[in-house]
Amino acid sequence: MIAFLNGRLVQKEPTYLLIDVAGVGYEVKISLQTFEQVQAVNENLRIHTVLIIREDAHTLYGFSSLKEKQIFEQLISVSGIGPNTALIMLSSLSSNEIVQAIVHDDVNTIKSVKGIGLKTAQRAIIELKDKLTKHLEGSDALPQAGLPQSSSLRSEALAALTTLGLPKASAEKSIDLIIKRSGPDLSLEELIKLALK
Repeated sequence: MIAFLNGRLVQKEPTYLLIDVAGVGYEVKISLQTFEQVQAVNENLRIHTVLIIREDAHTLYGFSSLKEKQIFEQLISVSGIGPNTALIMLSSLSSNEIVQAIVHDDVNTIKSVKGIGLKTAQRAIIELKDKLTKHLEGSDALPQAGLPQSSSLRSEALAALTTLGLPKASAEKSIDLIIKRSGPDLSLEELIKLALK
């Protein structure tokens, strides 16, 4: 098990980081929460990780905080929620919003995440309510980082959404509609969150 990585950030994208650890480059899948918290490229950082091994891939998932990592691990323990769906949840809602929704039986909030149906939302609440009650304390306020160019914003958001598993045509339509409605002053995080709802 790889519990964390200490290294230099080589590349930062909305869905993954590339981290140089003693000359070895690790690609780490991330949520938007982590994307917003990670510092600039070429800075040293520590990222908490979960290694998922499948027959066709070994995938590292990374988190800027231990709390987010623990919530990810709880989410993937629920039948019907895989690692990619858990990342979509952590990109659509903050860690605290997920915990609050589960603890307060808020099925609609959980169901508002793309890829989560009524039965999966109910199962998550039943299986995780007691376990997540302890995570209620504290609040993770995420800074909002704006991107000036709407074309750059659009292409980065599209890349992030397709990496998260959304069909390209559907993602493009969603992004264009949101930019038209809200204007180009949205941050990348806000745009992707809106497209995931």
